[in-house]
Parts: sequence; C-alpha cells; structure tokens
Amino acid sequence: MNDKNYDVVIVGGGISGAALFYELAKYTDVKKICMLEKYEALATLNTKGTSNSQTIHVGDIETNYTLEKAKITKRTAKMVEKFCLQYGLQDKVMFSHQKMALGVGDKEVEFITKRYHEFKELFPYLELWDKEKLKELEPKLVEMTDGSDRPENIVAMGAKDQYTTVDFGKMTEELVKQAQACEDVVTDVYFNSEVEEIKKTSDGYELTTTKGEKYSASFVVVNAGAHSLYLAHKMGHGEHMGSLPMAGSFYVTTKHLLNGKVYMVQNDKLPFAALHGDPDILLDGKTRFGPTALMLPKLERYKPGTYIDFWKTLNFDGNIVKIFWDLLKDSDIRNYVFRNFLFEVPWLNKKLFVKDAQKIVPSLTECDIEYAKGFGGVRPQVLDKEKQKLMLGEASIDTGDGIIFNMTPSPGATSCLGNAERDIHKVCDYLKLKFDEKQFLADLTE
Repeated sequence: MNDKNYDVVIVGGGISGAALFYELAKYTDVKKICMLEKYEALATLNTKGTSNSQTIHVGDIETNYTLEKAKITKRTAKMVEKFCLQYGLQDKVMFSHQKMALGVGDKEVEFITKRYHEFKELFPYLELWDKEKLKELEPKLVEMTDGSDRPENIVAMGAKDQYTTVDFGKMTEELVKQAQACEDVVTDVYFNSEVEEIKKTSDGYELTTTKGEKYSASFVVVNAGAHSLYLAHKMGHGEHMGSLPMAGSFYVTTKHLLNGKVYMVQNDKLPFAALHGDPDILLDGKTRFGPTALMLPKLERYKPGTYIDFWKTLNFDGNIVKIFWDLLKDSDIRNYVFRNFLFEVPWLNKKLFVKDAQKIVPSLTECDIEYAKGFGGVRPQVLDKEKQKLMLGEASIDTGDGIIFNMTPSPGATSCLGNAERDIHKVCDYLKLKFDEKQFLADLTE
C-alpha cells in the first residue's frame, strides 16, 4: 500500500468537492482526507466566477421551480449564505442586490401574480411590483428608446436587500482554506493530479493519476462534473446514463443598465434556463445577459481536448437517439436549439440576441452589448437511457460500496453544502465516523 493512504479521497476541486472537503474536516472525526484536482488551481471550470451567473438560486424568483422544490432549494441556498456570514465574506465573496421575476404580457402577468400569492408564505420578503413601481426600481425595464413607457402589461415579483450573488470561485477557495484550518485532521490538496483510473481493492480503492501517482482511500467521492460519469463508466457504473454537455454563453453590456437581477418566466417545454440579466460582480456591476444554450462535443470549455471523453460519456445508442428525437420533434425546442446555435455565429449573434434581451430591456441596442469572450461553462445534462428522457437537476450514482459519483449541473453551486450534507451521512455510515450534526445544523441552517 502506498504512503498516500486516506480515509476519504475527493476527486475534483470545484465547489462541490470543496464543500464536502470542508464539512468532513469541520464536522466529523475523520483523520485523513485528500482532494485531487486536475488543474493547477481550484475552481478553474464551472465554479469559476466567469462560468456561471453568480446567483444564489433560492427558489423565490426561479419560475421553473415548484413550491416543493423551492422549499428544498431555500434550505440549501441559506447554507451558502450562512457559511459566508460565518466567515465574514459578505461584500467580499457574497453580495446583495435586488432581484425579481418579470412577467411581460397579460398571460405572464397573470402567472407571476398567482405565483406571488402562492410563494409569499415560504418567502415572506417577496413583493409584487407593478409598472409604476418598476419605473422606480428598474427604469430600464419600462423605458422605450424614445423615452415612452413600453406598451405591454408588466409585473414582477421580487425582493430587496437579500443576499443574491456569490463569487463561487472565491467561495471554493474559502471552503478549502477553512477545512485546512481544522486541527486533528490531515487535509491534503494535490493540484495537476488528473485521475485516470480508480480500482477497487480489498480494503478500499486505489486511484491512479495520468502522471502515474497512486492514492488509496477507504471511501471515494467523485465531484468532477461530466468527468464523474466518465470515470463511473470506466468502472462499469451508471451505464444507463449518458451525458449531454450544454455550454452557456453570455453577453455583457458596455454600460450599467440594471440595478439587480431580472429573471424571465421559464418556458415549461425548455429544459434550460430562461434568459436573465445580472449585475456582474467581476465587471464592476455591468449587466451580463444570458445564458445561451449550445450543445458542445467536449466536456470542458476553454480547455484543450475532452472530445473523445465526450463520445465515451455520451454512451451513444438507440436510446440516446430516441431522447434527441423526442426533444427535437417539438417545434419550440427545435427552434430554441437552432436559435442558440446562431447566437454563437459572429455578426448574426448580436442581432439575434438583442431581440431576445429586449424583452427585459426594450431600449437595448446592438451597440449596448458585446459577446463575453471567455465567459460561460459546460453543464453535464444527464440522459436517462432506461426512461429515455433528459434528467433535470443533480444526478448521483451511489454504488453502496464506498464510492459515489456526482454530476451537478445548475444549481449545483447553490446546492453544494446541501449535497455535501447528503454525502457526509453516507461516508460516515460506511466508515463508522461521527458526524456532529447538531453543530452543523446550528452553523449552516436557519
């Protein structure tokens, strides 16, 4: 057995892996844990601040969330808030803005109004804002190019003075920093350590990197985005799943336009996020519009390679063809896919995108926005081959034998501490560790 022997090895240094790393170190009696990160630093992929909308998805303004899902999401989102407050990260890593879900036209106005009354009990701070109030809060939502009011009926449900925005890349660094500050536990982090193979052994697992380095663990948790499924397939797990990598791009304004987050009503037929505008904390509050949604034949954006990994992880067969056919035979989805492809084509992209963004800011022009080069990530949308459908939300493969594979598309960052809580129970049960749940709940829940 090699000398790099750990109780738990976590594969992946994004926010999901960092959250579990922190919770194990802080709230259990584990003795040795290790994180293996493929690249030279933490959070270089989807957790990076430029790769996501920097939003704490509470469930109050996300119109694709049911009330039941919002109850769950609210709890995990508050964990992010409580962690940041615990370590004084407000106005450094976590920020407050106003936020709203905007309804445009009579049908959406009726929907938002009904939803407001339905969700008000769960989120008492929510307010309902008519056109006159929106003139005060977000004048660009109402103002036409000629200075007149937009003609459509509009309304928004929203909130002021709530924590809404996080630099999840910096939060990842803080999670690892606080984990390594814990006493009586070894908390090793190895960079440039891409895991190539995981093998079951008589007393746990052996992990081998592309550089030939070997690590052993009694328990392994793989939090490596789409590569979680790639590694699972290598071990013969999750073969009923395939991964469809969806890339999200953004456009950024050349000047300040919105005071807070403005989300649109989700089309129920579309499995991807509706267009929204966010004040970007990395761009001095300039508004970032997006995301677009484009299928890319690779698992990592702005990184070389991973094309072959994509084909292996797609797990292509007749079931995958059936899923694609069912998606694309719907005209709404088909048109959405084609339009999002055109959003990536130079010259055409701004002309088309600005028309969609004008639903939020009717006075928006091509001159007001530019394609945000280097922004956006790749989310692993999981395909269930047995049910022949696209799975929404997080997917996890728990083998029950000391290894877990997690795939966390949006809102994975918001759910990171809650997902880690789920996994920590499994780790502790398997390894007979103690979990200080009382302190955990006191620190991270309301």
